[in-house]
Amino acid sequence: MWDEKNQEVVVLLTNHMSFGATTISAIYRDRWQIEMFFKALKQNLKVKTFVGTSPNAIRIQIWTALITMLLLKYLQLKSKLGWALSNLVALLRWNLFTYRDLWAWIDDPYETPPENPGEEQLSLPSIGLGQHAVVNA
Repeated sequence: MWDEKNQEVVVLLTNHMSFGATTISAIYRDRWQIEMFFKALKQNLKVKTFVGTSPNAIRIQIWTALITMLLLKYLQLKSKLGWALSNLVALLRWNLFTYRDLWAWIDDPYETPPENPGEEQLSLPSIGLGQHAVVNA
């Protein structure tokens, strides 16, 4: 098969003799994109092994990684800074527990975080641990 981009002949080996050369090359191209995507998942999200071994646990971990990657790509798209994905992930990881306005931070990540996060966190009224509220009747 002739590769227009590189101006060379590409030879692909397959045991699917019923498929044409263009179909086989499309399958390899799509498979390579999938391999590159999972490489990005492993490198950026540090997914090296599966936490659980059941099919459901593996599905949950893959879906979580896919959703995370989608959110990261969205942040990368919305940023005016032109982040490399690996830099965005690293700086997000470093700033995970600092209070920041995400949309301001994504465009200017090197600004010093504020001393006070602003409003105090509201607290819920709580009865003591293990106690029940007594309702007067």
